[in-house]
Amino acid sequence: MRLLLDTQVALFALADPEKLTPQAHDLIENPANTVFVSVVSLWEISLKHSLAPEGAARVPIGAARAANLFRRAGYDMLDLTPAHVLLAETLPMLHADPFDRLLAAQAQAEPLRLLTRDARLAAYSDTIIRV
Repeated sequence: MRLLLDTQVALFALADPEKLTPQAHDLIENPANTVFVSVVSLWEISLKHSLAPEGAARVPIGAARAANLFRRAGYDMLDLTPAHVLLAETLPMLHADPFDRLLAAQAQAEPLRLLTRDARLAAYSDTIIRV
């Protein structure tokens, strides 16, 4: 199976694997599965690491470190294409977060099974796995 990790699941897989459900852990660790992280997640990590307002939750690592850790974990990087952006524009407004909308579009376009903890994101498709 080809899996795309949403940003939170990808970060938990690296730094807090105990926060993953057993299902998520099994899917990510299964050697028969190919695991992808999107450049969209790197962009989100970059913004939430460097631009978090005072007092807001800040992502503890920057995008460069995250990219390195994702590669070392064996995850493939998924680029953002014009087709992904155009598909995201057509999605219903089930979720206002532009990063999550792009991840949903990428998962549909490739196709990939998106792993997420977010119920609103999972509502886009039955191919999205809420973990």
